[in-house]
Amino acid sequence: MKTLSAYECSQIKGGEIITLTAVMAVVIIAVMAVVVYRLFMSKEGSTTIPGGFKFTWE
Repeated sequence: MKTLSAYECSQIKGGEIITLTAVMAVVIIAVMAVVVYRLFMSKEGSTTIPGGFKFTWE
C-alpha cells in the first residue's frame, strides 16, 4: 500500500451505491412480477414474498 497523491485522490469516483440500488430495484420488480403473474394466472394458490408477507387466493 502507498499513500495517494492529491491528484489521485481527486480521481476516485464513487458509484457503487447507484449500481447496487439499481440491481436491488430490478430484483424487487422481478419478484413482484412473479407474484402478480401467479395471482392472476392461477385459480388458487399461495405465495410468500421476502419480508414475511403471505398471500393465499382461492
